[in-house]
Amino acid sequence: MELASFLPQFGNTILTLIAFVVALSIIVGVHEYGHYIVGRWSGIKAETFSIGFGPVLWSRYDKRGTKWQLAAIPFGGFVKFLGDANAASGEDTDAMEAMPESELRHTMHGAPLWARSATVAAGPVFNFIFSMVVFVGLLLSVGVASNPPSIAKLFALPGAASELQEGDQIVAIDGKAYPQEPSRDYFDALPATPTLNYTVERGGDRLNVTGPQYAPARIGMVQPRSAGEEAGLLEGDVILTANGEAIERFRELIGVVGGADGAPVELTVWRDGAAEELEFTIQPRLSDLPTADNGFEKRWLIGISSSTFFEPVLETPPVGEAIGRAAEQTFGIVTRSMSGLYNMITGKIDRCNMSGAIGIARASKDQADRGLAEFIGFLGLLSTAVGFLNLLPIPMLDGGHLMFYGYEAVARRKPNEKAMNVMMTIGLVFVLSVMLFGLSNDIFC
Repeated sequence: MELASFLPQFGNTILTLIAFVVALSIIVGVHEYGHYIVGRWSGIKAETFSIGFGPVLWSRYDKRGTKWQLAAIPFGGFVKFLGDANAASGEDTDAMEAMPESELRHTMHGAPLWARSATVAAGPVFNFIFSMVVFVGLLLSVGVASNPPSIAKLFALPGAASELQEGDQIVAIDGKAYPQEPSRDYFDALPATPTLNYTVERGGDRLNVTGPQYAPARIGMVQPRSAGEEAGLLEGDVILTANGEAIERFRELIGVVGGADGAPVELTVWRDGAAEELEFTIQPRLSDLPTADNGFEKRWLIGISSSTFFEPVLETPPVGEAIGRAAEQTFGIVTRSMSGLYNMITGKIDRCNMSGAIGIARASKDQADRGLAEFIGFLGLLSTAVGFLNLLPIPMLDGGHLMFYGYEAVARRKPNEKAMNVMMTIGLVFVLSVMLFGLSNDIFC
């Protein structure tokens, strides 16, 4: 292999690794800080707060005697509390026995049940709080499309005769008032014609004008490493025909791809600036897509999504609305994660839907490539997923510790130490097995 051909691949690998380390360090830092600060508020002393494992690259002690450090292996982190034997919060029996009674209260293992429970639960809770802050921040800084929508920019479309102008506010399409809560049914009911009749507000006047199909077969986004990207499709391309059928709306393309039942799809594409129409042959891929009822359906996809014929004006929503939207988004990630996990365990969806470290690293870089807002949004999604996974009742995870504390609350005694050690070992093996499973999916799927 020549050096010139190797360098781009090497550069992409480095950028992927950097994006992954940055994303993971932020999420881990939020999670561990939750444990640390609630433990401190609960009277439990933290000896070490570490981002990463292994050899220490940098450290300092604060006024409370906590060592803050960055370690060489940046794939995780931990808080070591007083009385812990290791980063996994195992009890240091010898140290605990040598401590005076007054000091035991400040250890993780000698603190009251409420303090231990709050400290353990705080990690996932802080992940959820971080996600909410991220989503609210994005909504307030980036904004949401106005409703009814106003046109900020008209996209280039082939042969589109339009009387619409930038700044127009669309109040009705084909005589039907634009809905307060837009739904697929509203847009599907519009005529499948190249042009539509629009009622718009312009400079204080209400006008009836003609314009392009609201949801033309224009590509709004090409998913990374999808069939569409590999074939060479680009954002802004307009699909003219699919397997010889004229395409006016993006939904018609969905029908053609699904109807091909896995066979290659021939596309004729208009691209702004190209001297002539382009031809593509794309092999769809069978994918599991979430449904509105938290189930899944299998569909053939080529990895592109639609857009409208315009870029909408964005406006800042009220803070209350932003919080509500952020809470709904966070809750949606949790419910979809639960549904995906259940359907994967029961064999209803393909095992390849679970990604490992490589998949997360690729996703981190993909979102970073799309822009800062997209990368920050990905951090919010990843934080919610990490919080959810840590609440699963598996020994070694926060949910496992909370399960033990639940037993202690009911039985009025701590679980048998030997039995707990066995379960912790089983939990460790299980977690490592899941990590290897995800990694194998990244490599072989």
